Amino acid sequence: MFAIISDIHGNLEALQAVLADIASKDISKIYCLGDIIGYGPNPGECIDLVMEKAQVTILGNHDQAAMFDPEGFNAGAERAIFWTRKQLETGDQSKNERRWEFLGELPRLRREEKYMFVHGSARNPLNEYVFPEDIYHQRKMERIFSLVERHCFQGHTHIPGVFTDDLNFLAPEEIDFRYELGEHKALINVGSVGQPRNGDSRSSYVIVDDALIQFQRVVYDFEKTAEKIYQIPELDNFLGDRLREGR
Repeated sequence: MFAIISDIHGNLEALQAVLADIASKDISKIYCLGDIIGYGPNPGECIDLVMEKAQVTILGNHDQAAMFDPEGFNAGAERAIFWTRKQLETGDQSKNERRWEFLGELPRLRREEKYMFVHGSARNPLNEYVFPEDIYHQRKMERIFSLVERHCFQGHTHIPGVFTDDLNFLAPEEIDFRYELGEHKALINVGSVGQPRNGDSRSSYVIVDDALIQFQRVVYDFEKTAEKIYQIPELDNFLGDRLREGR
């Protein structure tokens, strides 16, 4: 049984709560699908925890943007990533060197038997969004599914759920937070630990128990995270506001 987390975005309170929830279960391995940093107030601490706790980590677009120049980011996200970069360049030099080295070695995808792990999509592991409404974009979805051997775990949109190969999207609430993997292909979005966007302020991650996918929700102190954001001029207040509503 293993857990998959994604899109932490520098939210230490959310990450700590999710890791505590995982520790209370019989989990043998943790996968992280990237975007450890960006938007949130604790980038260094979140990298440290992922380095310590996750056995497999995939590169996210915000992780890459911190190392290089951000591409396609809106103004608020760009300011946040430049602030994040500054935090990782000041303070404890030895810690920061380990953090940069860790980020620099992250792969864009990983394959293990019938599973693929990416941040974005099988077609563009780093940057492509696969939204629920993409089930109406047949050519896009057929192309993505053609690149998946059986099951692909992904993040990036911060919206958890399952895409089936007959082009349906199943939100966790519709399937009692459980989905049984079978012979048909599926794309599983694990949701976001640190910045949920599906109308639920709780952190999201998944547990994989043989063929059973279990979507998890974890309460955390989002007010504490929001207050930290409000104290940092380079981070838009909206980044704190949205945590309350999960949007």
